[in-house]
Amino acid sequence: MRQSAAWFEKYDNGPGVSARHLLLSAWAIYPLLLFVGTFFACLPASSRAVRQEVVMEQPDQVLRVEERDRLQQAYQQFTLSAVALNEGRAKEALAYLEAAIEKDPNSVYLHRKTAALLKDMKKYPEALRYAQKACELDPSDSANLALTGDLYTLMGDDDQALKQYEKALEKAPDNQRIRLLLTTILVRKGQFEKALHHLNRLISQNPEMVVAHYYIGRINLELNRYQAAEAALDKALQLNKNLEPALFDMGTLYQLTGREQDAIKTFEKVVHLYPDNIPARERLVILYLKLGLREKSEEQVREIRKHSRPGAPERQALGLIYLSQGKIDESIAELELIVKAWPDDDRSRYYLATAYEEKGESAKALEQLEKIPPQSKYYVSARIHTAHLLAAQEKYNKAVQALKDALTLGQNSVELYLMLASVYEAEGALDEAIAAVHEGLKIDEKNTELIFRLGILLDKRGAKESSIEQMRKILQIDPDHADALNYIGYTYAEEGIRLDEAMALVKRALEIRPESGYIIDSLGWVYYKKGDYDEALRNLAKAAQLTPDDPTINEHLGDAYLKKQQYEKALNCYEKALSLKPAEEKQLEEKIAETRELLKQKK
Repeated sequence: MRQSAAWFEKYDNGPGVSARHLLLSAWAIYPLLLFVGTFFACLPASSRAVRQEVVMEQPDQVLRVEERDRLQQAYQQFTLSAVALNEGRAKEALAYLEAAIEKDPNSVYLHRKTAALLKDMKKYPEALRYAQKACELDPSDSANLALTGDLYTLMGDDDQALKQYEKALEKAPDNQRIRLLLTTILVRKGQFEKALHHLNRLISQNPEMVVAHYYIGRINLELNRYQAAEAALDKALQLNKNLEPALFDMGTLYQLTGREQDAIKTFEKVVHLYPDNIPARERLVILYLKLGLREKSEEQVREIRKHSRPGAPERQALGLIYLSQGKIDESIAELELIVKAWPDDDRSRYYLATAYEEKGESAKALEQLEKIPPQSKYYVSARIHTAHLLAAQEKYNKAVQALKDALTLGQNSVELYLMLASVYEAEGALDEAIAAVHEGLKIDEKNTELIFRLGILLDKRGAKESSIEQMRKILQIDPDHADALNYIGYTYAEEGIRLDEAMALVKRALEIRPESGYIIDSLGWVYYKKGDYDEALRNLAKAAQLTPDDPTINEHLGDAYLKKQQYEKALNCYEKALSLKPAEEKQLEEKIAETRELLKQKK
């Protein structure tokens, strides 16, 4: 796919070259509008809100040892995926997200997050499967529908994309991004007047929406309505004088209408503002040659070569593209040239370390990370990455030291303390992990990721009451935190106390996440503890259907069948639970033996 600037083939303005022919490739900009969320003031959420959303979508945490460990692992996988994604290690982030989904297969957020990451990696069919699952889990969420539409668009299926965007717009009629994406499909299908109708509605909602004015200009340019196109493009440039695609199209308009000097002036501004815009330089080469300005034309040719030479920082993008495509050797070759020529390019060095890690050469990765100095903005990420590599090798002391190096230099951040707690936890040093979380809370006392981690660690150490106290703190910050609600409810059910309160908490969690197999299991277990075995059986059977590979859910279902004297079904559930490698295998083996004896007696 060509860049937004690369919309025209080389041409002259001589006879036989139609304006429409020059514009046929212009609509390559549409996929870029899948990522124009920053144009809309209504879209960005605060970092606090985003963080809370992430926490709300963490896997359900329960008291039982085997499930708690399983979900703690899922939480750790999600944390590592967030760190990796933040650092641009897309392939590693994907692996962590897939591992997290294995632990909580009914998380809408995890499926949407994975679909979005795969979309960024250009793995669209795989991304579509996750997006469709997110829609299945929550059909009312316009974001899931819009993401599915995005993927159909990128896969070239405009008909399906249009259907998804229309559904999303029905649920969120004021969503400007969805309406704009719908417009792109209408344009590609040649339904220009319908597209203009939607664009005018967008402008009525937001008169200063730069992208809408730009699109009106682009459509009118496509229709050879040069006066209307110029007016709309001019309005877009009034709102954003340096908007690259609008400048490029204005230069094109001047070129198409025979105003070569204006076109040259405009394209010169483009390459001045955006030196890497090779298509604009190519356009200047053609214009200069047409006007006999050979020296200037040759100068642009030299600039084009300069801006694409191997080893230049501009080639970093190529190295990252290779990395995202799994072409590790090619990526390393590009990035090594850069760091040799530009040893202070910490970003390239950081991604070179990532490439080495992808290749399995951890020693070389660590060597590159160690060269990133404390004054670099990549230093904290480098320390976190270093700790991750060392912890994977079970070199916990060195991993801790890598993180403490950053903390000693005053590079305090929540992410550093979360990673430090993870390393200590992996080592089995729970007290140190708890202390690390408390240090992080000094930075942000309402950080629900840290509070949730603290609750898990306290529970793992056996301090159940203190663990519940931390979960209640989360609910004070976010009353709709489904994981905390379920955690408390299941804990009470498991201990056989405060069962009415446990029922209320779990039902509230289920209202928030109605298709969570883990929460439905908790509800069934509350009914079981209250002696209502019919309701217990109904809910536990549903939980096992939604989450068939969880050993604890299958064991719970077996317990319910046993109470109903359905021994054969109970035995099947126990045997399946045992095959899923639970933490307490001996307990299950005893239940299996007991159930087999009951079957013999029944016969």
